[in-house]
Amino acid sequence: MTIKISGLVFLLISATASNVVLANADDMKWVGQCLVDNKDEGQSDEVIKKYCECMNDKMSEQETKTITQWEKTHPKEEKECDDKAGWKK
Repeated sequence: MTIKISGLVFLLISATASNVVLANADDMKWVGQCLVDNKDEGQSDEVIKKYCECMNDKMSEQETKTITQWEKTHPKEEKECDDKAGWKK
């Protein structure tokens, strides 16, 4: 019985860890694309990174648009992330 419970706990922990890794890899992909999309906007790399991470955090995990596409339809979130990142207009 103890072995079965230990095995079940191991499987649950493994599945949870796998989901976190996949989510992080997916987030990195979206943020990476956002960095590329914004590289010529006249902002420092750090400001762009903070902006992209902020926007990514505001988006649903089920969102299929890129951050650059999504920001065009979410001006409130864009403004909040501009302010948080220190984006200078």
